[in-house]
Amino acid sequence: MSEELARLANGVLWPGFLGTTSPDWLLDELRDGLAGVVYFGQNVGDDLGTLSAQILEANPAALIGIDEEGGSVTRLETAEGSTLPGAAQLGRLDDLAATRATGAELARRVRAVGANVVLGPVADVNTDPRNPVIGVRSFGDDERLVARHVVAEVRGIQSGGSAACVKHFPGHGDTHLDSHHALPEIMLPVDQFERVHLEPFRAAIAAGVDTIMTAHIVVPAWGEQPATLNPRVLGRLRDMGFDGVIITDALDMAAVRETVGIGGGAALALAAGADLLCIGNPTNPGDAAHPDQDRRDFLSARDGIVSALRDGSLSRDRVQEAAARVAALAEKLQKTDAEEPIAFDAADIVRRAIQGGPTPPASALSVVDARRRSTLAVDSAAAYVASALAAGGQCVRLDVARTSAAEQDAVLDAAVSEDGITAILIDRPDSDAGQRELVERAARRDPDAVVVNVGLSARSALPLPVVEVGAASRIGALMARERLLGRVG
Repeated sequence: MSEELARLANGVLWPGFLGTTSPDWLLDELRDGLAGVVYFGQNVGDDLGTLSAQILEANPAALIGIDEEGGSVTRLETAEGSTLPGAAQLGRLDDLAATRATGAELARRVRAVGANVVLGPVADVNTDPRNPVIGVRSFGDDERLVARHVVAEVRGIQSGGSAACVKHFPGHGDTHLDSHHALPEIMLPVDQFERVHLEPFRAAIAAGVDTIMTAHIVVPAWGEQPATLNPRVLGRLRDMGFDGVIITDALDMAAVRETVGIGGGAALALAAGADLLCIGNPTNPGDAAHPDQDRRDFLSARDGIVSALRDGSLSRDRVQEAAARVAALAEKLQKTDAEEPIAFDAADIVRRAIQGGPTPPASALSVVDARRRSTLAVDSAAAYVASALAAGGQCVRLDVARTSAAEQDAVLDAAVSEDGITAILIDRPDSDAGQRELVERAARRDPDAVVVNVGLSARSALPLPVVEVGAASRIGALMARERLLGRVG
């Protein structure tokens, strides 16, 4: 392989890696011009700052990104759960000062560990309540509300000296498939798609957002290729006035890996107009992952770019243009200082966003956790939510998709106690029939039970009082517990 072509390709690659220390291969590539790295949960150890310093020593211009959204999605607090408000909570509260302050706090936390790119906020308008991958990661289902909160959070993040990355262009909100596992298609009329789903991106561009992430979705009216690989879709970003860095969603997701492959996807994404290629989380294959999966995925992407440069299907000018945009962002961030911190009280924000509760309040809680299993993007069933809600009380996990009605009734009966109430913890009241049926049976057996919903708000009534939390987070569970126990108004 030509060293010159490999170095050129390195300037547009953004891999994940295994472990809490930098592997030798990664340091070698950083010294040879690798654009940077993306942190995932498995990289977060006792001293993430030291890891960042090691990366920046190898390449002082490295972009270090982290998928830190607050609410249901956290990497920095992957063990205990997020202590920041989530997008749905902020959208429900509709307090732009709170959203901007949350963005500034996100930037502060990211910079504190040596990173400089916040992979957020989500700019998707969640118009399909079945959406398995966006949901409460979105500010809401109204494009005007989403747009104003995207702008507020972008301004907060970038005032904190980090780059913001709005995602997932051209809009992942009207899907009922997860692009980590499949290739979703959006069949909306083009005028409706442009009016609703592009609006938050237009607003973010006008606000000066540094980066925008693509989506692995197909809009048939704009061609058969997923947006990440589609020059017509990515060309829209430039036509809309965006001159920053276009970042791909992870190329190891099934929508790309299982169609054109990581290498083919890397070359096609660059040719389509992308600038920085997120290779993704090497733990995603699960038990099928190799011990060196991180390096394998990185080499697949780089080899694909080099091969395309050699055969002429990808022009050198296009890769140089992309690398120049990435380098310009790195230079900008090196010169950017955070503004004065904004007053921020996460507990107050989340407390104000939570709705509902039992009357009279409970004296103790017994938690039945019936949430769906986690996805690759969102650790929605993380144990810290239920344990924070129960706070040492009885807590049992119940998979409604894999247990019989009799087994579920036995769990409900065992959860009833004389000195407290049963809290049914759910996240899909409208789209998961098993969760709704469990709540209905719980109401018949124990009319004093309550529901704690950490997903999208129920659109049709449930037969028990509902506390609407709006995030599967530690702070959301703690504030819901406060409300259930009558400690707040």
